[in-house]
Amino acid sequence: MRFFVTGEQHRKTLLNTLVLMFLGYIALLWISNGMMYFHHMDLTPQSVIDYYLGSEANFTQPRSYQGMLEVSHFHLFSMGILVLTLTHLMLMTDFSNQLKIWLSSLTYLSALADEGGGWLVRFVHPAFAYFKIGAFIMLEFSLAALLLIVIASLMRARRQMRQQAAE
Repeated sequence: MRFFVTGEQHRKTLLNTLVLMFLGYIALLWISNGMMYFHHMDLTPQSVIDYYLGSEANFTQPRSYQGMLEVSHFHLFSMGILVLTLTHLMLMTDFSNQLKIWLSSLTYLSALADEGGGWLVRFVHPAFAYFKIGAFIMLEFSLAALLLIVIASLMRARRQMRQQAAE
């Protein structure tokens, strides 16, 4: 992170390239997250309810407490690291502090809501399917915004490096 704080992204092409490659990897993770969601359900409340509560028509069982706990255990850690990394990279950009605070908060809240939404559908009430869908959409949009902001900042730094080298 010293890379951003000291302004080295304006001077170090290799570091800039490595961070951009990391962001490309995260973009693939973002795509696969959406693909996994749509593999199990869609943006209709009934599909979410069927996924978590089971469906006689589809011969599926309700999600078990243990299965959901195992998924949550992994997701809470991995999403926490992902969001921490992306928000930390975004904090070092030239964008406004208000945008940074708003987007960081939105991303953390939507990640927690997305994880909790399934639990709410399964163990509280099926009407939380709307909450789960909204949380998933907000998470995907906020992660995409973080990616785009950091990529835009790094691309701007690359242009500045080229201009300085040409002078």
